[in-house]
This record gives sequence, structure tokens and C-alpha cells, in this order.
Amino acid sequence: MSVEHTHQHADEPHHRSLASRLNWLRAGVLGANDGIVSTAGIVVGVAAATAERGPVFTAGIAGLVAGAVSMALGEYVSVSTQRDTESAALATERRELAEQPEEELDELVDIYEAKGLSHDTACRVARELTEHDAFEAHAQVELGIDPHELTSPWQAAVSSAVSFTVGAVIPLVAILAPPASWRIPVAFVAVLVALALTGALGASLGGSRPWRPMVRVVIGGAIAMAVTFAIGRLVGHTVV
Repeated sequence: MSVEHTHQHADEPHHRSLASRLNWLRAGVLGANDGIVSTAGIVVGVAAATAERGPVFTAGIAGLVAGAVSMALGEYVSVSTQRDTESAALATERRELAEQPEEELDELVDIYEAKGLSHDTACRVARELTEHDAFEAHAQVELGIDPHELTSPWQAAVSSAVSFTVGAVIPLVAILAPPASWRIPVAFVAVLVALALTGALGASLGGSRPWRPMVRVVIGGAIAMAVTFAIGRLVGHTVV
């Protein structure tokens, strides 16, 4: 039993690393979706109001930069808060292990008993893990935190900004490349295709069937562009 448990325990970091990478990929897909939809809404709305390329380009670049910065700041603050909370919990756990090791061992035994192990097996597992690395054992089992894999706020911020920017480039290029009469139709098609692909990718990473996520994200993007197109056309004609 202990050999099997030790083997599983040794494999756990690999599973956590894979899960962490998948979470980052899903976050990247969501960031790209945000970049596609928000920038598409801006450029389609401006293109509905004017046929000139300059205002469309300016609005698109402004939206891209503002969105990327906003995503980066939001992710940095969010992950920093999470990291601070995790660091505080780990510091408390380290102090409790130093001050009351027997009580912490009993707590670890209780956790394993609650998971379904017998008392004797739970005691044996808890003691073996404590002898190997008490702090890591309690951090992972009691707190659900890997002390060696705390998320970096800077990494999260850069990742969000990059994924948003990559997504935002698609509608920006699609609206600027064609002639004026084809800009909006080409942008609509390019954006919906891009959203379908990112929706399928996100579903694949999450292990679900792709059709529902694809349909949801495509319909949402189409509605966003339709609304901003109508507003741009209405406001553009009203101002003119």
C-alpha cells in the first residue's frame, strides 16, 4: 500500500504541472477571444460610420492597446492577490508545524481518514509523508497548494496581454486589408471563423464536445458585431 501511495505521490507533481499548463492554455484562449470580440466590435462600429481607413486603424490600435493593458493589469492584480493569500496560508502552516508538530500530524491523519483510509493506514501514510517533507505534505493535502508552483503575477500579466493582442490582430487586419466595400463582410467572416476555432480549441482543452462552445462564442461574437455596426451606422449618420 505504501509503495503504491508513494508512486502516486511521486507522480502528482507531473499531473499538477500538466493541469497548470492546460489552465494557462485555456486562459490564453479566453484572452484571445476577448481580443477578437472587443476589437472586432470597435473596428466594425467605426467602419460602419466611415469608409476612411485612418479612423478605423486608429480606433483599432487604441482598442488593442487599451484592452491588452487592461487585461494585463487585471490579471496582475488578481494573481497577486491569490499569491499573497497562498503565501500567508503557507507561512501559517510552516509556523504551526514548528510549534505543534504532533497536532499537525494528527490533522494529516484525520484528512486521510476522511478520504477513506483506515486509521492504521492513514497514520502510516501521514508519518511517511511527514518524514519525507512535512511542509510540502501539509501544503498539498491540507491547503491544496503546491509551494513550488505558485503562479507568477508577471507571467500571468504578460500572458494575458499577449493572448489578447494576438486575438485583436485578427479583426484589425481583416477590416483594413480589403477594399472599403468589402471591409465589414470580410471582418464578419474572419472573426466568426476565428471564434469558432478558439471555441473548439477551448472545448478540446477542457475535454468537452466542441459544438456547443463553438456555437455560443460565434453567436456572441456575431451579436456584438451586429450591435456595434448598428450603433456606428446610427451615430455616424447622426453626427454627419
